[in-house]
Amino acid sequence: MTDQAQDFEAYDFFLSDRWVADPYPYFDYLRNQSPVHREPHHGILMVTGYAEALEIYNDPERFSSCMSTTGPFGGCPIPLDDHRDEDISELIEQWRDKTPFHDQLPTMDQPVHSAHRSLLMSLITPRRLKENEDFMWKLADEQIDTFIADGECEFMNAFAQPFAVLVVSDLLGVPPEDRVEFRQHLIRVEQQSGGAVVGGTDGEVTHGPLEFLYDKFSAYIEDRRANPKDDVLTGLAKALFPDGSVPEPMDVARIAANVFAAGQETTVRLLSYAFQLIGDRPDIQQRLREDRSLIPNFVEECMRTEGPVKGDFRLTKMPTTVGGIDVPAGTFLFIANGAANRDARKFDNPAEFRLDRKNARLHVGFGAGRHACPGAPLARAETIVALNRMFDRTSDIRISEKVHGPRDAREYRYLPTFILRGLTHIAIEFDRKEAA
Repeated sequence: MTDQAQDFEAYDFFLSDRWVADPYPYFDYLRNQSPVHREPHHGILMVTGYAEALEIYNDPERFSSCMSTTGPFGGCPIPLDDHRDEDISELIEQWRDKTPFHDQLPTMDQPVHSAHRSLLMSLITPRRLKENEDFMWKLADEQIDTFIADGECEFMNAFAQPFAVLVVSDLLGVPPEDRVEFRQHLIRVEQQSGGAVVGGTDGEVTHGPLEFLYDKFSAYIEDRRANPKDDVLTGLAKALFPDGSVPEPMDVARIAANVFAAGQETTVRLLSYAFQLIGDRPDIQQRLREDRSLIPNFVEECMRTEGPVKGDFRLTKMPTTVGGIDVPAGTFLFIANGAANRDARKFDNPAEFRLDRKNARLHVGFGAGRHACPGAPLARAETIVALNRMFDRTSDIRISEKVHGPRDAREYRYLPTFILRGLTHIAIEFDRKEAA
């Protein structure tokens, strides 16, 4: 074994910080062994191939999402060892309410997952998304107004976090009088936790801001059922399961909380990378300024090269085969989205950022299949709006060298988590355009 291979094998991807700043050499090493490869520290199968990732995401019959956000690191109560050669679907259901985050949409399996996700359909309609996007354009200008005169800012605090919180608040119909409370509470939690709700390298598992959201949305749903109004929350309160049954207020609150958390978290990470990239690549920034029609594909290529979701876990329900590897029942797999998006079998020169990449949108930066992140449409739209508005208001955007160092020796800090991928902060400088 070469010294480099020994280095890749020696460090624990999940519980060390070795690969937090730059996981891609490690992912490349794994894929060179096999697109499905067992790491030595926990026996988890690492899925780094694009085709293999899609196969798993799209097959809930063989692969359970019951512990998708924590894998074995939140504690696995299911007695797996004596059932490796059989179908454990019923065993998973027997123990489901003992697993971490069992009440969350990302950990639900069929048919419960589809029933709960259907509650969103009454909310995330084309008309509602269009109304929300109209709100974004006005909000973006208002938020930029708070720092544009300074010529510099810490972009996540000044723009990304408050913008994301207020956009998803509008989408979900949070009353205007409560939005300041949402913003103050959730940004405080974000800053205290570094954004890592689950999947930290210290193994910590916490519900983070979700308890606050549960309480708020449960109260909203109960109030709107008793006192309906002509608003978004009333529509959410009236939503039924596909069989016509009425969800408990907490069922609806959990879905709303998941959309809120996903819509806010993924947007902040995507925004931070998009502005990091245009600050580090003035050539790309100039092309985008000259041709705004390139911005949507730029955003897709951002999600391909540095997607906010680093990976998800799945648990095999039965003995199966993936990527030519025999996999016993009860095996944890980690689908490394960031690795699948750099699979040369799918993307030419995958490590290269290409503004005109034709198949950029085929990335799995937000997962795929039934469990694809519900915050993806918001993150796309918000990033497109933010770039356009910042280009409208500035003539140049740069990375702050006094914070991050010179261009050839940048220093960036990343979330210490194996689930999310993103910066902890990004300081920028800019030249303000004079009002016409």
